[in-house]
Amino acid sequence: MSAAATHGDPGLQPERTTLAWGRTMLALVTVSAIFLRWLPHHGLPILLLFAVSAGAALAIYLTQRRRYRASARGIVREKVDADTSAVLWTAFAGIVLGALGIAVVLAG
Repeated sequence: MSAAATHGDPGLQPERTTLAWGRTMLALVTVSAIFLRWLPHHGLPILLLFAVSAGAALAIYLTQRRRYRASARGIVREKVDADTSAVLWTAFAGIVLGALGIAVVLAG
């Protein structure tokens, strides 16, 4: 078993963080489905909203394992570094979704 898997804090910080990112990903997937439901009413511009939310969810999914390992290694080192780039990209996706949503509603 690797050092990252035996961090002396089983079931706590890395798992909670993974669950939080998983909830964020699930929320983005749900929003993506809602955007597709709005396609007949708002037209093709809604596909931009779908692409941003689905892309953000996919990015979270693809980086989840790396984030868990880094967090577990940080506990072993007794220094956990925040994943600021993931938080900033997620915030940026939220801002883009908001701006595109306003634009789609105003254009319709």
